[in-house]
Amino acid sequence: MHKFKIVKDNKKSLRERSIPVDLPLSKEDEETLKDMLEYLKLSQDEEYLKKHPEIRSGVGLAAPQIGLNKTMIAIYYIDDNNKEKEYMLVNPKIISESIKKCYLGSGEGCLSVDKSHEGFVYRSYKVTVKAFDLCVNKEVEYAFTGFGAIVVQHEIDHLKGVLFYDHIDKANPFKKIDAVEI
Repeated sequence: MHKFKIVKDNKKSLRERSIPVDLPLSKEDEETLKDMLEYLKLSQDEEYLKKHPEIRSGVGLAAPQIGLNKTMIAIYYIDDNNKEKEYMLVNPKIISESIKKCYLGSGEGCLSVDKSHEGFVYRSYKVTVKAFDLCVNKEVEYAFTGFGAIVVQHEIDHLKGVLFYDHIDKANPFKKIDAVEI
């Protein structure tokens, strides 16, 4: 199925900034993005997981997590209205974000991070992202809110060499601020 391994957080490459991707996409970059999205879909398929217990479920994957320091991310999840949300974003940039904050009450996780990191990661509740989306094959601007906003910010962080636990307050990991729990 996929031709890559997930890079773990002890690898130096996960801490490096990714380089922008040339458009139009090369066949290779297009295939890589499609593989990344397919990986996420399979990682949420119960039948597939029974056959591949080593695979962990994920909703987002950034190119650095498969050993490529390129600004590409894939996102796949089912929203609260039971709608499929899928994105294959190239050169994503957050162009605006809300003052309002949110966080996952259960804490964030990451396919590249095996160890548990307790604590809250506060992120903007709403972000607008500009990118090229291979799903629709054009430049787009998307507004993400709540869970979607958390996912896209987490993945864009990977492109800057930042991991979710970098955002946890070391002195007070469960410090409460005025934020919406997701």
